[in-house]
Amino acid sequence: MTVLPDDGLSLAAEFPDATHEQWQRLVEGVLRKSGKEVSGAAAEDALSTTLEDGLRARPLYTADDSAPDPGLPGFAPFVRGGRPEGNTLGGWDVRQQHTAADGAAVLGDLENGVTSLWLVAGADGIPVSSLDRVLDGVYLDLAPVVLDAGRDVEPAARELLRLYQERGVAKEAARGNLGADPLGHEARTGDGGLDFAPVAALAGLCAEEYPGLRALTVDALPYHEAGGSAAQELGSSLATGVAYLRELTEAGLSVQQAVAQLEFRYSATADQFLTIAKLRAARRLWARVTEVCGAPGGQVQHAVTSPVMMSRRDPWVNMLRTTVATLAAGVGGADAVTVLPFDHALGLPDAFARRIARNTSTILVEESHLSRVIDPAGGSWYVERLTDELAHAGWEFFQWIEREGGQAAALRSGRLGQDLARTWEARSAKLAKRREPVTGVSEFPNLAERLVERAPAPVPPSGGLPRVRRDEAFEALRARSDAHLAATGSRPRIFLAALGPAAAHTARLTFASNLFQAGGIEPVTEGAFEDSGATEVCLCSSDTLYEERAAEVAEELKATGAGHVFLAGRPGQYPHVDAYVFAGCDAVAVLSATLDRMGVS
Repeated sequence: MTVLPDDGLSLAAEFPDATHEQWQRLVEGVLRKSGKEVSGAAAEDALSTTLEDGLRARPLYTADDSAPDPGLPGFAPFVRGGRPEGNTLGGWDVRQQHTAADGAAVLGDLENGVTSLWLVAGADGIPVSSLDRVLDGVYLDLAPVVLDAGRDVEPAARELLRLYQERGVAKEAARGNLGADPLGHEARTGDGGLDFAPVAALAGLCAEEYPGLRALTVDALPYHEAGGSAAQELGSSLATGVAYLRELTEAGLSVQQAVAQLEFRYSATADQFLTIAKLRAARRLWARVTEVCGAPGGQVQHAVTSPVMMSRRDPWVNMLRTTVATLAAGVGGADAVTVLPFDHALGLPDAFARRIARNTSTILVEESHLSRVIDPAGGSWYVERLTDELAHAGWEFFQWIEREGGQAAALRSGRLGQDLARTWEARSAKLAKRREPVTGVSEFPNLAERLVERAPAPVPPSGGLPRVRRDEAFEALRARSDAHLAATGSRPRIFLAALGPAAAHTARLTFASNLFQAGGIEPVTEGAFEDSGATEVCLCSSDTLYEERAAEVAEELKATGAGHVFLAGRPGQYPHVDAYVFAGCDAVAVLSATLDRMGVS
């Protein structure tokens, strides 16, 4: 009888260790069954996923996938966190955004888990004159306030400072950020006429008298919302931060004082590993910048769930997206996290949406205990390697901007916008082909859903870089269908002709139904084509039955009035079949052309 050691962890001790080569051979066998004859490293590469910025996610990471030493939390290069204790003393700062002068909503948030306020003020949000009313009842020595006022930054900041003084808040007790971001404002609006002197004066005032206040925000969201990649977001934020350091030191602040005036804002997406790596890489890159400047220090980070990923159709799914994004922000070490309400893309959020948004952080911190570990992703071979690769890609983009003359020059020349547009064009192609699915929009849409209505939100600033959304191409198609429904009482229809038994046609029938609904086209599967009210047909079956019957059935359908016949499957040579729909086809192009033929304008 074999006597096991008493550590309870040796049940596999008598089995030989598996090797990387053995795993590769198993992969080769699986790929061979799918028709791919590859071996060795090529087999592993066949399972890799291509990411933006020239990065690739491999299917397996081991201890051989080395990355630089990430150090310890609170110490350079700050990969593992900007503070030694991370968020373990109470979780991250739950920061909620408000764009309307609604004091009741502000108090409701603060009374139910929100720990700081992000107020969009000025011409694009809450009037500066209304800040007093919006903050009525708020304990300003307990609730940090972060402003976002664009061109109105100076009057908004002065009004907030006046409120601190009027309400007896000690200068050392004031917390938050005055939100000056001239380059971010220029990126949003194309308006490059902001004078930096008032910003420098506010920074000097904070440095001398308000130790808990910062004057500037380096907002990377304009570049993310213009379709930029993670590396482009990182590079743009670094270039902006460096530009501000130059301006502040020229205005008389020391390097240490200038560094202490900056807070960085990044997007958090439902791609959780990329978000985790981005936040870790951002701290590493900024640590390198401050080291070169002679004032080594960490980066204060505010993560915001991505507006780009928020859908207007089936908006309830946004709750799931923001939950994953918030988890990634917390694991990535963000100091503050803003969860955009699920109805953010539809207008002003209602009380239920704000409640769900703030409770997302509460559940992750209080019930999931996510903040009890300083760096949950630390030591993961995949995360450490991705962090390193993304840091190099971000640094390369930062260097490109500097060669262009800096962030302001890159914006004003249009070169930065062109680079972001190219990235979005490539991503749009993936979205159109559903290689990047959008649940509830390009996948599993619900044509019977009742659209959620909200009061209009203040119009965000525009005129500079565009704001894109993942759902925009499919949203345009659905809007055409909605207009047709309103005008005629019915949606455009397509008849799905199932050939053979259910086992033969179910998979492709489901695929075709899903695809056409993504364009607002109602699939009809019951009865005969003549009674369907449709003018187009899609054949759905197996390849074997297509060989036997596709041409004959297509001819019969054409004879009974079908104007266009699709076949669900890879393109072949079938008489009377006009087009093919298959996994990886350009769904947007197919659906748009179909609506055109149906007369849906």
